[in-house]
Amino acid sequence: MNPDALTDQLSLFLDVLESGSFSAAARLHPLTPSAVSRRIDALERSLDCHLFSRSTHAVRATPAGLAFAERARRILAELHLARAEAVSLSSAPEGLIRIDAPAPFGRRHLAPAIADFLTAYPGLDVQLRLIDSFIDLHGAHLGEVDLVLRIGPLADTRLVATPLSPMIRVVCASPAYLERHGVPRTPAELLEHDGLDWDGLAPAYAWRFENGGKLAVYRPRRLRMTANNAETLVFSVLAGLGVAHLPTWLVSEYLVRGELVALFCDNGLPEPEPSGIYALRLERDTDSRSRLLLEFLKSRFGPVPPWDLPLKSALQRGARG
Repeated sequence: MNPDALTDQLSLFLDVLESGSFSAAARLHPLTPSAVSRRIDALERSLDCHLFSRSTHAVRATPAGLAFAERARRILAELHLARAEAVSLSSAPEGLIRIDAPAPFGRRHLAPAIADFLTAYPGLDVQLRLIDSFIDLHGAHLGEVDLVLRIGPLADTRLVATPLSPMIRVVCASPAYLERHGVPRTPAELLEHDGLDWDGLAPAYAWRFENGGKLAVYRPRRLRMTANNAETLVFSVLAGLGVAHLPTWLVSEYLVRGELVALFCDNGLPEPEPSGIYALRLERDTDSRSRLLLEFLKSRFGPVPPWDLPLKSALQRGARG
């Protein structure tokens, strides 16, 4: 099988597994839900086993599907690494890669990944610039830099976008806040709680929840703090000032340690947002240095993000307990 086709097939299978629906997986790929269903059917026929049990409300993995998922994740990781190594050996890249990225994500996840990348490839250097706002994250500086990391919907379709990771957003609060104010059982109850929110340009899917098959906004009426920096909101929610709606890449570690509580997650994490984390570039045929880094980051951050794996396990333990 073509390695790209195998990668796409396994990625699609894992996206269906993680999201629990063909529709959600279709939003992560240029496919319709019916096309996703047909591809999963074809995969099941090739394996001669059922990977999912289907109902009108959800798609759940069978025991065979869960076992296959573990192998699929390892196969994908090995394929990404093998491709990166092949690029490295064939072209022996040397030189500088220039990157712009959002500061909070850069500090938490990108900088450690780049450190490992540079250790593995001593002939390469990276110039990393972390930006504290959305300015320039649409690719305005492409040409001055090689790659721009972007989180959220893509504004300029002229740019070439490489998906690095899906993104999940959760409502969270500190145990102390919930003890004082009570635990909201539905998103509609958020209106009566204290909130922590973005000042100005809010993320596209903040405070949006599914209601009757449509997205509805349920946002706290009183905002104890607004800020234009994501990490400021984290400090505030840890201090017990209110409820926040933040991406798991930002708060997963606090949720796993119990410093924050994930709300509305009795059935696991919410579905990924239609948009995710991307690397933008100007040219489809980019240089070997950037291709090598892109393959490394795709392997590091997907198809299941490393910050979501411990969180999924913690929620499963909580559900069993």
